Amino acid sequence: MSALLLGSISTIADTSELQRQAFNQAFAEHGLDWRWDQEDYRAMLAGSGGQGRIAEYARARGQDVDARAVHETKSKIFRDSLATAGLVPRPGVAATVRDARSAGWKVGLVTTTSRGNVTALLDALSPEVQARDFDVITDVSDVAQPKPDPAIYRLALQRLGEAAGNCIAVEDNVGGVQAAVAAGVPCAAFPNQNTSQHDFSAAAGVVSQLDVADLQRVARASQETA
Repeated sequence: MSALLLGSISTIADTSELQRQAFNQAFAEHGLDWRWDQEDYRAMLAGSGGQGRIAEYARARGQDVDARAVHETKSKIFRDSLATAGLVPRPGVAATVRDARSAGWKVGLVTTTSRGNVTALLDALSPEVQARDFDVITDVSDVAQPKPDPAIYRLALQRLGEAAGNCIAVEDNVGGVQAAVAAGVPCAAFPNQNTSQHDFSAAAGVVSQLDVADLQRVARASQETA
């Protein structure tokens, strides 16, 4: 293996509940009588894209909603919350990033969230995990289609100069796993608080914490079954 590709900000710190709370606050600010409870939100996380979730929810309810504006409000609330949430990296993340770099691996953050969300998260986690730990950081502005479309992984591989089979991706949601696999990158599922019950059968393995040796085993297992 020559590269570790972390697939979302929630593979670094579990921000899933902060995201859900930010959605609900944004709904209230826009005068919407919506509230996504944890069960609702867990079902929605089978796909990717917050603006799309808002638009689909509005369509299902027969309402005309400016999904982009609501999502922009949600994103600001979410970014503001990161500064005061006392976030810590998920188990093994900081050590795995350090160990991967010490072993000569490249490290990427291959996400289709906004650059503002990425910056706010890394600012909140610094110095344990920070922007300079990554050889490439992507965001939603880099591609026309977010995950589960594989374009963002293909772009990251191009920027890193790496072949898909020489990398291991880490994703916390089904859409992310689908994107990595479609790009030919072996993928370890690292479920967060709200995706632990999802079907990660498309992943090469499921881990509860990050460790370089475990990720290497997942990658080998993927190659053996290819």
